[in-house]
Amino acid sequence: MNTPARARILVVDDAADLLVLIAKVLQQDGYDVITATDAGEALTKAAEAPQPDLILLDVEMPGATGFDVCRVLKGDPATAEIPVIFLTGRTEPSEQIDGLDLGAVDYLGKPINSKLLRARVRIHLALANRRIELERLVEERTRQLESTRLQVILRLGRAMEYHESAAVGNRVARVSRYVRLIAEAAGAKPHLCEMMMNAAPLYDIGKLGVPAELLRKPGKLSVPDWERVKKHPELGAEIIGEHDDPMLNLARMLALTHHEAWDGSGYPGGLNGYAIPWPGRVMAIVDTFEAMTTTQFHRDPMSIDEAAAQVEAGAGTRFDPSLMDAFRRALPAMRKVREQYSDSLGDMINLDFSAPGR
Repeated sequence: MNTPARARILVVDDAADLLVLIAKVLQQDGYDVITATDAGEALTKAAEAPQPDLILLDVEMPGATGFDVCRVLKGDPATAEIPVIFLTGRTEPSEQIDGLDLGAVDYLGKPINSKLLRARVRIHLALANRRIELERLVEERTRQLESTRLQVILRLGRAMEYHESAAVGNRVARVSRYVRLIAEAAGAKPHLCEMMMNAAPLYDIGKLGVPAELLRKPGKLSVPDWERVKKHPELGAEIIGEHDDPMLNLARMLALTHHEAWDGSGYPGGLNGYAIPWPGRVMAIVDTFEAMTTTQFHRDPMSIDEAAAQVEAGAGTRFDPSLMDAFRRALPAMRKVREQYSDSLGDMINLDFSAPGR
């Protein structure tokens, strides 16, 4: 919205002399005034840039009435937020209620009193500006909260890395980007791709509930120890909890289902095929690829080509075969991520979620 002194006001009335009078009155207060004499012209001027900050709309016009115009304005997202004040010579309460129900903010009776007109215009422009400022503050606060939430998720993922390995690298950065790249290649909507990336750092958070000595133990685990490690998906789901927040719900899903296998041989639920949520099927590929291409306590990393071949060999058993084309399409960009966020870069890098170079 413009500043109050330069607000743009659209006045709509079929009486040309009244338009001239209202324009002259409002221009005294420094407003930009545009006029229209019928419904079609009014709707055109309301939609074109720069849009008016307030509309004064005559009710009794030939053809389409002011009520008809208001109904169209409020039904179009591009003009719905513009305040409308009706101008009318009729003062029946029922008619005024009808107009307010359509979304108008006020009524002004004819003949127009210039002082009352200026006061009402000033008040409603101030209210509109205040509403816009409050919306801006809410949006800013929402962005701040979102940023804080993402930082908490990143740091929790980082805590899991420290717990699992003394040689902390850039796993969180890689995994987050791998998930987004495969989701994008599979044709997922941008919002889901972004949310998958933001939720991914928590997928292995359940390992915080597994003793570090088991996670760092070289060689093959005993059966009891392996059973303890296998509890980490359920522990992760419990740590994250159940929420109304879509991203935390997604993070819980990733934590709980990333070790389920397409053929039902996975854990903890033994789910198979399409019973495994799609995000979990994507995460299963990413988790395996990351594990194979990263130094472990019991082995050196595979090359990217070797790991990719292993993933494709698991199609139809470990992994959803319908995701293999997406994996192949994403692989060139995943190579760049692996290079850009190599563990050789040091302990802590910038973990922002900006898009990787492709």
